[in-house]
Amino acid sequence: MKRIHFVVSHINSVLFLVSFLLMSFIIQIAVVRATPETVVKVDPYTSSANVGETFTINITVVDVQNLYSIEVTLYWNSTLLKLVNIDIRLGQTDGVLYNPIYIAENSTQEGKYVLAAMSHSGAPSFYGNGNIVRITFNATNCGDSTLDLETQLWDYPPPDRDPRESLPIDHTAIDGSFNIIPEFPNILALLLFMVLAIFAITFSKKILPQLFDSRFSNKVY
Repeated sequence: MKRIHFVVSHINSVLFLVSFLLMSFIIQIAVVRATPETVVKVDPYTSSANVGETFTINITVVDVQNLYSIEVTLYWNSTLLKLVNIDIRLGQTDGVLYNPIYIAENSTQEGKYVLAAMSHSGAPSFYGNGNIVRITFNATNCGDSTLDLETQLWDYPPPDRDPRESLPIDHTAIDGSFNIIPEFPNILALLLFMVLAIFAITFSKKILPQLFDSRFSNKVY
């Protein structure tokens, strides 16, 4: 009896220890998940369109603090996508940074776009969420393209920082992806429908009567 009590006591101790460790792990995960992380992303993450159609993406900052300068580079497959329009959102109601803003670079090359800018002359730092730029593409060919995003963020140096210079803001950059839907002309769809309809009519006229005749001929009266 004493041995059974000893075993039960040890089992309860082990269960208590496991429960304690599990609760500590869960609490740690909750704390980590509750900590905001600065993200710069292509929004929406995935897009699709038919050949010849246009689509628009935003490059968006999420949960940033003390932002004063940005640099964004976006790459794409130029054989599938053609750049149509660039709408810089800096200083706008849905954008990041506050005026006055100095744009150091706003350039496009084949399959590449670069934007570098900063606030200046006493403009306040930016906190929160906002768009950097809105980009519209035209889908020119079938296929898939990664919207490869590279970003750098810098803060506003406080008066007590020595030397007083901007430092990079830790963040995560999230790429986007695009799928171009293969073009399927209406005339081909109509032809396919007609072929299927002719096949169905031929089948109903030739095969079904033979099946009925076979059933009746085998019937015993």
